[in-house]
Amino acid sequence: MRWLGIGTVYLQMQKVSVLLFLAWVCFLFYAGIALFTSGFLLTRLELTNHSSCQEPPGPGSLPWGHRGQPGACWMAARFSRVVLVLIDALRFDFAQPQRSAEPPASLPFLGKLGSLQKILETQPHHARLYRAQVDPPTTTMQRLKALTTGSLPTFIDAGSNFASHAIVEDNLIKQLNSAGRRIVFMGDDTWKALFPGAFSQAFFFPSFNTRDLHTVDNGILEHLYPTMDSGEWDVLIAHFLGVDHCGHRHGPHHPEMAKKLSQMDQVIQGLVERLENDTLLVVAGDHGMTVSGDHGGDSELEVSAALFLYSPTALFPSTPPEEPEVIPQISLVPTLALLLGLPIPFGNIGEVIAELFSGGKDSQPHSSALAQASALHINAQQVSRFLHTYSAATQDFQVVELRRLQNLFSKASADYQWLLKNPQGAEETLKTVAAELQQFLRGARAVCIEFWARFSLVRMAGGAALLAAACFLCMLASQWATSPAFPFYSLLLIPVAWGVAGAMVCAALLATTGLKLDVVVLAAVAAVGSLLPFLWNAWAGWGPGRPLTSLLPIPRPILLLLLIRLAAFFSDSFVVAEAKATPFLLGSLILLLVVQLHWEGQMLPPKLLTIPRLGSSAPTGLPRHSGTYALRLGVGLLLCTRLAGLFHRCPEETPACHSSPWLNPLASMVGGRAKNLWYGACVGALVALLAAVRLWLRHYGNLKSPEPPVLFVRWGLPLMALGTAAYWALASGADEAPPRLRALVAGASAVLPRAVVGLAAAGLVLLLWRPVTVLVKAGAGAPRTRTVLTPFSGPPTSQADLDYVVPQIYRHMQEEFRGRLERTRSEGPLTVAVYQLGSVYSAAMVTALTLLAFPLLLLHTERISLVFLLLFLQSFLLLHLLAAGVPVPSPGPFTVPWQAVSAWALMAAQTFYSTGHQPVFPAIHWHAAFVGFPEGHGSSTWLPALLVGANTFASHLLFAVGCPLLLLWPFLCESQGPKKRRHPPGHEAEAKVRPEEEEGEEGEEPLMEMRLRDAPHHFSAALLQLGLKYLFVLGVQILACVLAASILRRHLMVWKVFAPKFIFEALGFIVSSVGLLLGIALVMRVDGAVSSWFRQLVVSQQR
Repeated sequence: MRWLGIGTVYLQMQKVSVLLFLAWVCFLFYAGIALFTSGFLLTRLELTNHSSCQEPPGPGSLPWGHRGQPGACWMAARFSRVVLVLIDALRFDFAQPQRSAEPPASLPFLGKLGSLQKILETQPHHARLYRAQVDPPTTTMQRLKALTTGSLPTFIDAGSNFASHAIVEDNLIKQLNSAGRRIVFMGDDTWKALFPGAFSQAFFFPSFNTRDLHTVDNGILEHLYPTMDSGEWDVLIAHFLGVDHCGHRHGPHHPEMAKKLSQMDQVIQGLVERLENDTLLVVAGDHGMTVSGDHGGDSELEVSAALFLYSPTALFPSTPPEEPEVIPQISLVPTLALLLGLPIPFGNIGEVIAELFSGGKDSQPHSSALAQASALHINAQQVSRFLHTYSAATQDFQVVELRRLQNLFSKASADYQWLLKNPQGAEETLKTVAAELQQFLRGARAVCIEFWARFSLVRMAGGAALLAAACFLCMLASQWATSPAFPFYSLLLIPVAWGVAGAMVCAALLATTGLKLDVVVLAAVAAVGSLLPFLWNAWAGWGPGRPLTSLLPIPRPILLLLLIRLAAFFSDSFVVAEAKATPFLLGSLILLLVVQLHWEGQMLPPKLLTIPRLGSSAPTGLPRHSGTYALRLGVGLLLCTRLAGLFHRCPEETPACHSSPWLNPLASMVGGRAKNLWYGACVGALVALLAAVRLWLRHYGNLKSPEPPVLFVRWGLPLMALGTAAYWALASGADEAPPRLRALVAGASAVLPRAVVGLAAAGLVLLLWRPVTVLVKAGAGAPRTRTVLTPFSGPPTSQADLDYVVPQIYRHMQEEFRGRLERTRSEGPLTVAVYQLGSVYSAAMVTALTLLAFPLLLLHTERISLVFLLLFLQSFLLLHLLAAGVPVPSPGPFTVPWQAVSAWALMAAQTFYSTGHQPVFPAIHWHAAFVGFPEGHGSSTWLPALLVGANTFASHLLFAVGCPLLLLWPFLCESQGPKKRRHPPGHEAEAKVRPEEEEGEEGEEPLMEMRLRDAPHHFSAALLQLGLKYLFVLGVQILACVLAASILRRHLMVWKVFAPKFIFEALGFIVSSVGLLLGIALVMRVDGAVSSWFRQLVVSQQR
């Protein structure tokens, strides 16, 4: 019996080894992603230098005409006060003057800021409207940073939009505080994190709740006019959020947008009436918005914002042009600084708006041009100083470019100094000097834009190499996993030991040299150290005559489809069109599977082999399906794919495309009848999804036990569906609720989603606690039809003992149950509750996926429930199609073909797009952060990030957790075959001769998933191989994104297309890998529970 004890320990450790091996492989991918990210998405160096009045920006004296003036800094102040009204997401066309009397009804936002147009027409020398060109990313925190520092935010800063940190660079707020100006702020609380303690008086309001259109704006209006009338301020900043939130919730074309803009128009009128002559009014938008109301990217509508300037005194010598001038948004920073008599912030690269320094309509042309040249020269000196300081601290800029810019600035500065000595010089010289200074400023800004995307090529190459090595490991290990001699321990323990040793050596070297410990570098060193022994073993075990083609076990058609998908990642056009390319590839693979089944004659259930008593095996053939079986499955799959494609979101790069209106929430619909019909359809989809799951579980006998998980499926799932439907009803009609019920509606809107999530969590806990529910009511005195033979005495003491007797026990239960049915047929129906062991693993997986689906569905808009229904139906059809061509050998080894894994991964990607997502930041569904939290999250950032992430990567999570179904479903489909065997032609006589011999096998129930327990080693190996194959398919996708971003890092669309695609693919891989580990762990938990149940059954049989 000693070998049994050794086998027990080995089999128990084998399950743990599978999870640990997959976790180690995931760590290799994580380390590669982190290393590449640290080299690709770097932030620029933020200098802490500050400008001051005591330190001029460059050599030379103050501009002509300002020497010795009281209060003069770099230039004399023209205004002593400024009112900055920041209307979040004020797109340029929202403020653009309208020539026609009535704007079209489809564009309700046009002409609502009529006060701007009236001022421009009646006081043309006092006001200007500009089209401000915004630098992406167009998120609020980055725009506020640019509007106060005059610098350019980098791409990675977009991730900090909801975790803003204090600005360390020189900025306007800091300069105002240094000059002793009183700053009063009211509005978006993002300013509190960016400028802590910088305001003499502040009224902050929470900004993240995009469903709330009025709280922030009404709070500002409560304090705005009293503060202005008090006069206890020098700078008044009001940051309104209603327009931005209205865009997020309803879009710019909704009537609510017209109401919000009209409200802002009244605010502007009230401010204009209260302005004094020494006050400048600035009305600005921080960014625009897309046609769907989102922002974050760099489309034309997102980067086009309004900028309006007004003063009671004349500002401009001429009238406004017909078309507003286009200026960089950061030009506002140096302009405001000089107009207020402040130093320009040290890191500014913006260009002053020169016409604001002309002196008004009564100024002389020569003095006006000289004043503009003076402002431009101060601006150029400041930018030149910054470039020299920055280039000395870093190596971002090329020497050639710096020398060219320096020569340009030297010439313009020399010409300007000549003008100062000859104030009566020609006007043409003034225009030339101004043009040269503007050319330098614009050239400097262009150089910064080009070179601030600095990369660490070493880290990028290291990350790509590590990802490639991890993919290579997955491919090789997936081939070795089915071998009985697969070295679990040597390929797990030894690499871990090497990796830990490598990380310790690296940390010691960094500590002794005084360098900073970098967690990313340590993780990469640990990953490389753990990979070395594996690569060494692979190289040492490679035979000299072994062909290299064996390295690619993927079938050629599948490999071709995979290569086509990966090659598309290197083209920005194909990445943009991936929402259409993915369903096409999935449909091609489905057709390929159908044709392959016809061609190879495999239009049948799996080639099942029954296991006779005591474990001896003999093959048993089963009849084929009709030739239309897989064809019907394929047609159904293609139809589901096409229907799911109707829920699409168009990329912003395809203006001719129109996003599906079904992605919008029901609350955005105007017609009550249409809203009710859609609500009924959504609830119908919810009921259909619940009914389908319950019917499936009932079909396999998984709803006949009084155990807690089964009771929860019976009653808990309907309660979750009822809570979801009630929440949809409240969310779609919250605005229409009577005022006395709005508090109740708001409370219910918070409680219902939390209740659904709580029920789902309770169901998952019950499932993990009791994943196997079996109830067999043996009748009194029922004769035994079979004796369980065991080579041991007493209860089973090892896993090997259980694996020996489990098939006998299962067959014994089936025969006893069938005998009781025959004995009681004349007495009426027999009611026996049995939880079918043949579907024990699949039932747990389907239940877990359903429990996960309900909370994820809540995070989406109501009509996405139709997509979830299609998702489950599509998965069901695909699993049946894949099972139709998968032979199931017994007792093993078991394997999942590459075409099944590839189709599963493609369907996950297709569902990502069908739920209204795109791999770009403007397409993120921010509303998910407020499901269950309508009042916001306070200062918490991890919870809204978790909710938004769950919404974005719901398809990745569901398909990854459900990945083990690819292994289980062919066994489950064994029950679909006829119970009586048909004999091939020519064997009828033989069948007649042996009727008694076959009588016992004709009506036998199939073992289905219990076959997996007959070979536990093959079961564990199959799970490992499945996990490795799925990680390989996902890994090569992230590797292709990494290579595309590396090769095309200077491409025009790198930050618009390739970088967001890499980020979404990396996050999707992390979510998918975690979901895969959870799914395999659930199968192993069920397997352990089955072992415990059988152990108890054996004990009861022997008493």
